[in-house]
Amino acid sequence: MNKSAKGPDAAPAPAPAPVLALKGVSKSFGAVRALQDVSLELFPGEAHALAGENGAGKSTLIKALAGVHRPDNGVVLLDGEPVVFHGPAAARDAGIAVIYQEPTLFPDLSIAENIFMGRQPRRSFGRIDRRAVHDTTAGLMRRLGVDLAPDRPARGLSIADQQIVEIAKALSFEARVLIMDEPTAALTGSETARLFSVVRALRAEGAAVLFISHRLDEIFELCQRVTTLRDGRWISSQPLEGLTEDGLVRLMVGRDLDDLYPKQDAAVGEVALSVRRLTREGVFRDVSFEVRRGEIVALAGLVGAGRTEVAQAVFGVDRADAGEVHVNGTALRAGSPTAAMAAGLALVPEDRRQRGLVMEMSIERNIGLTGLGEVRRGGLVSRALEHERAADWALRLQLKYNRLADTVGVLSGGNQQKVVLAKWLATEPSVLIVDEPTRGIDVGTKAEVHRLLSALAAEGLAVLMISSDLPEVIGMADRVLVMHEGRLVAELPRADATEETVMAAATGLGERTAA
Repeated sequence: MNKSAKGPDAAPAPAPAPVLALKGVSKSFGAVRALQDVSLELFPGEAHALAGENGAGKSTLIKALAGVHRPDNGVVLLDGEPVVFHGPAAARDAGIAVIYQEPTLFPDLSIAENIFMGRQPRRSFGRIDRRAVHDTTAGLMRRLGVDLAPDRPARGLSIADQQIVEIAKALSFEARVLIMDEPTAALTGSETARLFSVVRALRAEGAAVLFISHRLDEIFELCQRVTTLRDGRWISSQPLEGLTEDGLVRLMVGRDLDDLYPKQDAAVGEVALSVRRLTREGVFRDVSFEVRRGEIVALAGLVGAGRTEVAQAVFGVDRADAGEVHVNGTALRAGSPTAAMAAGLALVPEDRRQRGLVMEMSIERNIGLTGLGEVRRGGLVSRALEHERAADWALRLQLKYNRLADTVGVLSGGNQQKVVLAKWLATEPSVLIVDEPTRGIDVGTKAEVHRLLSALAAEGLAVLMISSDLPEVIGMADRVLVMHEGRLVAELPRADATEETVMAAATGLGERTAA
């Protein structure tokens, strides 16, 4: 984990003054101080990384730059002059655009209509100049070097293409500052490479880019400088040249991470989960495998290989067309999550916000949802028992929160993931399925999740882990099952699992039939 910044993206000479800056900015929400005396400078023609753990203050800083939050103290400087943004529209009009992880397009409108929504050029008698909308959009796509037809509907676009549309929209406003918040979290390797080429082209035109990512290799590949936050405080701003990934982690978490993948030795016991010839027509077929107590078995493969769909069929979210699932020797009724839970199966889904949590509910209510029978007295939920249950798991998982009665939406992404884990671990399962357990969480929390999964396996839990993070797969799994185009094509013991062998199987090369 000792990679330094690459030569081809070496920083150009910085402009005499930053285009956008924060000076001594602080922001509090009630008793919680989200930012404390934070400063940041963004120069034209430079990609600047913002690094820190979940809860470090990155989202609040972005919203201060974008006009969503007004700082309590300190100033925002635009071209060296103090400015107050009275909302996101004011920041956008000043040339500041934010590209979020999940684009928000109107699916039933075309690409061109999305870009010019609410500000279409007009012809005589107030009619929309559709030719101008089309031609301007086509010009933006040529400028970005992508082949997207202006008249194509937004519905059905990949996340990568949706982000390109958002960038085109920003350029249509003549944005000089582009803020990118976890833009690659849901992208494939080729989509990420295309996005990076677009960002480099914008840099060459003089745009300032603020890039937020938990993937350290992306920071070192794309950016020239980095600002690190920790617990809402500014830690450092420095060039990436000469800095290592270990050094950046140390700045982010305040300590060395001696072992990001703390895999403990565990006694492997009897079969806890048995899947036989599971098939869902058009999605996956003839999938068979076992997971034993004490094991962490990884299900790997490229996006679209069918990994998540297999997990959902095993748990009963989706009904399989054929095949059997046994938990501790007992056959499960197909298509019944209730039966799966009763048998000792738990599923932590990939999309924690949409499928793992009820964002409007409290932390303690979310944790208690899987055990309402245990916290009910006289037909009503006991708030005291619900609070006690949640407090116990919050302590076990080292959850960072203000009050358990707060909505789960106020938590950082890493702490939301811990709430999902707590919700399911509270059911005391014998088999735990975790789908992308560390996606979108910082490196420090990632190490905590890995340590937790390893400890659970050492206690005899059977863990099926689905992950697109190859180092995570190789570092944590006792065995690796690889899927390719809906089929299980390889089973690799820990000793044989390398990035090369896993990727060879995932791409259909060097297949070894799974046992």
